[in-house]
Amino acid sequence: MELYLDSADIKEIQDAFKLGFLNGLTTTPTFMHRGGVTDIDSLIVKLSKMVPVLQIEALGDKAEDIVKEAKRQLDLGLDPKKTVFKIPVSLEGVKGCYLLRKEGLLVNVHLVYTLQQAYMAMQAGATYVCPLVGRLQDQGHDALELVKQCVTAVDHYKYDTKIMFSSVRHAEHVRNAINLGVHTITVPWKVMKALTENNFTSLGTQQFVEHTRLITTKVKDVIRNVNPVVKADTALADAIVKMTEYGYGCVTVVNASGQLVGVFTDGDLRRRIQAEGRDVLNHKIGDFQYKQPISVDANSLLNEAADVFKKTNVDTLLVTDGGKPVGMLDIQDI
Repeated sequence: MELYLDSADIKEIQDAFKLGFLNGLTTTPTFMHRGGVTDIDSLIVKLSKMVPVLQIEALGDKAEDIVKEAKRQLDLGLDPKKTVFKIPVSLEGVKGCYLLRKEGLLVNVHLVYTLQQAYMAMQAGATYVCPLVGRLQDQGHDALELVKQCVTAVDHYKYDTKIMFSSVRHAEHVRNAINLGVHTITVPWKVMKALTENNFTSLGTQQFVEHTRLITTKVKDVIRNVNPVVKADTALADAIVKMTEYGYGCVTVVNASGQLVGVFTDGDLRRRIQAEGRDVLNHKIGDFQYKQPISVDANSLLNEAADVFKKTNVDTLLVTDGGKPVGMLDIQDI
């Protein structure tokens, strides 16, 4: 099934065709009007150089006027093999289609609302026949049944015509088009961008990225560029200030020789205040007894650090390298 973008917005067109696999662009005077376009010819020429196939309007009251307008646009420098002329269905429209097809030009008979209209376009040799699904549904009609009938007619009578599913309003319309077996669909960029979206896909992708990171990244590669260390003779009040400056809920305590003494946490602070009240602020950070801190080696994988977090139920790990403290790893860092 061919996939077309339905737009006249240059930014949308540039973004969409970066995908690399779109077959072409459909546009309308309505899109151009909404976009404030005043020089249609210039825009058409510009678009023709941006996309593989361009489908543009060829309007006229009579078939001869339609043919004349199509040729006028070709004279702007358009490639006849890459330009499809869109003609609203009518007796003069299908006649204009027939005349253009006799000259080997490509035609899309659109604004189709009935099977009879589609049949006349097929009989006239239309390259594309374009039912407007969204507009039909707005009027309470069974648009999908019409599309199905059009596809069946092409297949049964062997018309050399492609049914183009148009007036797409949402992603469900694209699924409908695929199930109906249409040959072409033209989709607004807003809908096209949503076609690959699914919450379960997003969650699964996020999980794969997270797990890949856990088993390929080392602790030293993610720890912040700070090493929250205070000397044992630092006043507790100053250590609390340092803890806040570092943005961690703990600081590493070392002696005068730089050897590890322990880790003082905000939990330790709360317990000390409960036990001693404000007098605790008279202490130095080295006055307290410390247990062996829960740590992880800087060269460990994040997966190992995650296991430690899970087993110990702590929020921050001391990171060491050769037994020396080099930083802290917060559970949010992994």
